Amino acid sequence: MSTSALFSHHALDDVFAWRAQGPVTVRAFLSDAHALAAVLPAGDWLLNMCEDRYHFAVGFAAGLLAGKVSLQPSSQSPETLQHLALDHPGVAWLGDRPDTVPGMPGLVFPDLGALERPAQVEMPQVDGQRLVAILFTSGSTGAPQPHRKTWGKVVLNGLAESEALGLLKQPQAIVGTVPAQHSYGFESTFLVALHGGCSFFAGKPFYPQDIVTALQAVPRPRMLVTTPYHLSALLASELQVPPVDLILSATAPLSPELARRAEAHCGAPVHEIYGSTESSALACRRTLDGAAWTIMGQARLEQEGDTTYASGGHVEGRVPLADIIECRDDGRFVLHGRHADLVNIAGKRTSLAYLNHQIGAVPGVVDAAFFLPDEADAHDGVVRLTAFVVAPTLDARTLMAQLRQRLDAVFLPRPLVLLEALPRNDTGKLPRTALQALYADKVKPHGHG
Repeated sequence: MSTSALFSHHALDDVFAWRAQGPVTVRAFLSDAHALAAVLPAGDWLLNMCEDRYHFAVGFAAGLLAGKVSLQPSSQSPETLQHLALDHPGVAWLGDRPDTVPGMPGLVFPDLGALERPAQVEMPQVDGQRLVAILFTSGSTGAPQPHRKTWGKVVLNGLAESEALGLLKQPQAIVGTVPAQHSYGFESTFLVALHGGCSFFAGKPFYPQDIVTALQAVPRPRMLVTTPYHLSALLASELQVPPVDLILSATAPLSPELARRAEAHCGAPVHEIYGSTESSALACRRTLDGAAWTIMGQARLEQEGDTTYASGGHVEGRVPLADIIECRDDGRFVLHGRHADLVNIAGKRTSLAYLNHQIGAVPGVVDAAFFLPDEADAHDGVVRLTAFVVAPTLDARTLMAQLRQRLDAVFLPRPLVLLEALPRNDTGKLPRTALQALYADKVKPHGHG
């Protein structure tokens, strides 16, 4: 039986986390995990809903010690949690609030100081074949789907990303704006801390001032793990950002212009992660170095027809990727959008990613998303693109005039809907279900659908 330690590059007295109360060593963290493991609810499944990143980390480790599997849904909608409970009998939640999941048994994260904590701890060893987590897709293109993660692959995941980003040579104090339950947040704030020698800030800052405050609370070198949405808001705030040594972005394409502004404002290189819940993080790049991505660790890509598969290294099994990928002779690859994003109207093809980039580049547009309705919503047999736009200083006529200069007429939105905000989730994504709900509320009642 092959086992791996819970930590790969930490000694027991190294700092692992930064809380409001101060730094937490690996030794203290393990004591907290043992104490929590002793009071966790019975059952094989632990729904870890903690928003506090330290609480999440202690809950995950406690689950390992108690023989539980961590369930980590990106969506926390009642419907998603109801399905999760049906599929995992006996599941109990761990959360920061008493009403975390109404109707489901659970535990509010306890006062660790009131628990019996072992004074001496050893580094836990975990069987590499053991199922330790089930992560769920975000629902961007449909219902959330479960993906099983074994400990051996989880360890390789953390090591591969840490090596690719240079964290093994220079560990960072990590501030993350993304939730730990999401695959990107799980990998890039938690796993790289476990297996890259890094430490992390316990909070999950969302607003620009909170991000600045969080960065001030941790020492250099420090890394900001974020999304294009959060990064854009931070730059728009014009707040002075404390010196940062690395910025990491994922969940959506990052424009070179935003990366250029971020590097100039923050004085740190901006890197991106490419991956998915299914495949885990697969590749990285510095945005301003060009479009090509470099595979991380021992993962590999294989192409069969129009589909690209990921396997090897830290990838669980052989996973078909949702993106159109061009593999290069030097081992790197270029993305050409998602299969599901392809738009074919009147014999002309484009992608939703390209359309979103064009509308987002119009001066005055704060946020925007194109939406292609289902064929069932076609008007007179024709499916028409809709665009939802946040642009406080523009009217629809002016915006459409700008789009006519950027897009073929067949791809102009009909209609264009101006909103005060788009319903993005914690990771800055717009699940298709949210766009469908917007379409049903704002478009169909007016006879456009």
